[in-house]
Amino acid sequence: MDTRQSQAETGLVYGRNAVAEVLKSRRAADVVYIQEGMPEKQAAYFAALAREAGAVVKRVHAAKLAAMCGAETHQGVAVRAAQIEYASLDALLDVARAAGEDPLLVLCDGVEDPHNLGAIVRTALLCGAHGVVIPKRGGVSVTPTVMKSSAGAAARLPIARVANIGEAIRRLKKENVFVYCADLDGRPAHEERLDGPLALVVGGEGAGVSPLVRKLCDGAVSLSMAARGTGVDSFNVSVAAGILLYEIMRQRAREGGGAL
Repeated sequence: MDTRQSQAETGLVYGRNAVAEVLKSRRAADVVYIQEGMPEKQAAYFAALAREAGAVVKRVHAAKLAAMCGAETHQGVAVRAAQIEYASLDALLDVARAAGEDPLLVLCDGVEDPHNLGAIVRTALLCGAHGVVIPKRGGVSVTPTVMKSSAGAAARLPIARVANIGEAIRRLKKENVFVYCADLDGRPAHEERLDGPLALVVGGEGAGVSPLVRKLCDGAVSLSMAARGTGVDSFNVSVAAGILLYEIMRQRAREGGGAL
């Protein structure tokens, strides 16, 4: 196997020096793989770097690590690094300003499935959003799977990776951005006015938007469902985000005099 090709396709970097540099740099990291049996001091060093970078640590067998890297020269450690360069929250707002448009951002609070995040990014791009915001901890980052699921949209739409979704909401509200979250107890989206500077928060696959984040939002929107009481009580997060973003795009087009 061509190890250079393997690294390019998977986002996997291996070798002690290379992994240390990735974790110390501003490049985002997703998972650090540490070989079982690595001397404890070395393992603790890489685990500490991983925590600082917001990456998950996984212990793996030497043979599995070699298979992942496509080489025996991994030196007992590898890191799966993000495939994009993350933007700042301010940079996302600057995109809207440069376009002369009211900002529209999507904040993902605890979305863990890379396929869901990829679908959300893809829909956000197609519905006119100016960027997506994800947390450094408690949610998936932009992995190769996210990139593939987004059909390349993750390389086109700016994505910010922030330390805390709650702080991002506070920052947006200071910029006069109205923040809605998707919540089953919210007001039906089609009854809410969803134009102007706006951010939409969608929650994780299991628990939805966290209580703290919910309290920080200016309002909540929900989607009507025809099959209540069947045991299927909510839309998939990426589907819900898609429906809500389309409704926002529809309302914006109406307010702007467009036809949609």
